[in-house]
Amino acid sequence: MNKFIKDLVMVIIGCLVYALALTLLAIPNQLAEGGVPGASLILHYAFGWSPGIVTFILTAIVTTIGFRYLPKRSIFLSILTVPLISFFIYSTENLVGNLGDPLISAIFAGVFIGFGTGLIFRTGSAMGGTSLIARMCQDRLGWNLVRTNFVFDIVIVLSGLLVIGPLNTMYTIVALFVAKKVTDIVMEGLDPRKAVSIISGRAPQIADEIIAQMNISVTVFKGYGGYLKQDADMTYVIINKYQLMRLKRIISTVDENAFVVIHDVRDVLGGSFAWDETRKGGVR
Repeated sequence: MNKFIKDLVMVIIGCLVYALALTLLAIPNQLAEGGVPGASLILHYAFGWSPGIVTFILTAIVTTIGFRYLPKRSIFLSILTVPLISFFIYSTENLVGNLGDPLISAIFAGVFIGFGTGLIFRTGSAMGGTSLIARMCQDRLGWNLVRTNFVFDIVIVLSGLLVIGPLNTMYTIVALFVAKKVTDIVMEGLDPRKAVSIISGRAPQIADEIIAQMNISVTVFKGYGGYLKQDADMTYVIINKYQLMRLKRIISTVDENAFVVIHDVRDVLGGSFAWDETRKGGVR
């Protein structure tokens, strides 16, 4: 129940932030957006139609078609998300006038759009429209959710080129790019960890030194080198970026010929690897 309440709060905040990014930053500067809200903005500029009402109608149609592709929990959250976004857009679509700097407005619109979208996606909800299509592509075809949604957004923005003009279209693409980056950060985390694989004939000694000097847990896998036809164990450890240089020094001290592979890791479950000065970089 606590998880559900947390997701509910995230959906509400995400919908509000997303809607305000459109009505306070995008609409006053004639910027578009991706997805169904972007299409509703283009129709608003062309015919004066309410973007809130158009968003609700179009999103409801797409969401109804796509419900069968979503888990039951996502269906419930989506039923909440779709009308909330439309309501917040409708309630605030005439609040402010032109802010005078479309580039700055595009950048900050992208920040807030990405933040709101990231919160909504983190709950497992869909925003309807192209984001629901992107989620269906992810479930059925394994496509990346954020990138697929980004491509759909670009297509819709370019379709409004004749309505908002080339300059505002370019500003809109800037906003979409910023929004994608912010969405990635919200969904995957701001402080990526490093997963380090160390292949060496002295893997147990390297593991012992890492544990002794850095006070963190490591795993040693039994391995076999296919080229040299020799045993070559692998030490595996996850650290934060501040510990990387120290780890490299420890490895080179034990085995300067060790083969080291470093990967970026966004999420780590089952433990915390944040830097702790009181424990000299140990697990907290």
